[in-house]
Amino acid sequence: MRKQILVTGGAGFLGSHLCERLLNGGHEVVCVDNFYTGQKANISSLAQNQYFEVMRHDICFPLYVEVDEIYNLACPASPIHYQFDPVQTTKTSVHGSINMLGLAKRVKAKILLASTSEVYGDPKVHPQPETYWGNVNPLGPRACYDEGKRCAETLFFDYYRQHQLKIKVARIFNTYGPRMYVNDGRVVSNFVIQALRGEDITIFGDGSQTRSFCYVDDLIDGLIKLMNSPDDFTGPVNLGNTAEYSVFELAETIIKLTGSRSRIAFKPSPEDDPRQRQPDIALAKEKLNWQPSVNLTEGLNKTITYFKQIVGL
Repeated sequence: MRKQILVTGGAGFLGSHLCERLLNGGHEVVCVDNFYTGQKANISSLAQNQYFEVMRHDICFPLYVEVDEIYNLACPASPIHYQFDPVQTTKTSVHGSINMLGLAKRVKAKILLASTSEVYGDPKVHPQPETYWGNVNPLGPRACYDEGKRCAETLFFDYYRQHQLKIKVARIFNTYGPRMYVNDGRVVSNFVIQALRGEDITIFGDGSQTRSFCYVDDLIDGLIKLMNSPDDFTGPVNLGNTAEYSVFELAETIIKLTGSRSRIAFKPSPEDDPRQRQPDIALAKEKLNWQPSVNLTEGLNKTITYFKQIVGL
C-alpha cells in the first residue's frame, strides 16, 4: 500500500537516503527541511519523481499536512553545527518535537524520533544498552544536543502515555557514508578529506577514544524496520554497528585505503568528548531482526569514492 510519509530533515545526510529508500519502496514522500545543514544537492536526483515533494520549513513552527507516517530527523547532528547556535539546536529538538507530535496526534500518524547515542553522554557502562540512563553534563557545550534529544524522548513517551500516540524511538550511533558534509567536523569525513588532500589528519585527544561506525545503508534499514515493527514496540532501540575502533585505528585505516601520505597530528580533546561509544544491539536483533552487514573497510571505500568526486580527484 502506498503511504504518505513525512521526513523532517529530509535534505540532510540521513534524511536524503531515507527519502530515496521510501520512494523506491513505492511511497509518497514529503521532504521538509529549512536547509540549515540540509543540501538541495542531496535530493536533486529525486526531484523528477512525481511522488516526491519538498517543503522549505522550520519545524520549530507548526506544520499542517496530511500524512500516514512521520520520520522526525530534523536537527543538526555534528558538534560544529549544533554548537554554532545551541539555543536553536535545543529548540529544534524540543519545540520541533512538540510540533511534529501535535501533527501526528491531529492526523493519527505513526511517528519516529531519530534520537542519538549522545543521550548516553560519556558512558560509564560499556557497551551501552537501552536500559542505561547515561552520564550527561547538562551544562556543557554539547548539552544543547544531548539534553535536547533526551527531552525529545521524554516528550515522545509522554505523548504515547497521555494520547496513545503510535511512537518509535531510535538511538542512532555514529553513521557515515556518501552525502556526509565536507566541513561538518565528524571524524570520518574529517579524516577522509584530510587524507585525500594530503593534509595532517587531526586527532583531538590521544586517539585512544573509541567509536562504532555504522554505514548509512544499514542504518536506513534499521529505521524502516523500526517504523514497520508492531505498534506495541516503541523502543528506544539502539541502531549502530558493534565493531569498535579507536580513533587512531580509524585514522590509520583511512590513510591506508586512500594511499595518502598524510601524517597524524594530535590536538587537545574537546570538552565532554566521550571516551567510549559502542551500542548493545541485542534488542534490535530480537525485535527488528536487524544488524549491520557492511564492514568498515567496505563502507569506507564507498565513502572515499564519494569524497573523491567532491574534492575533484
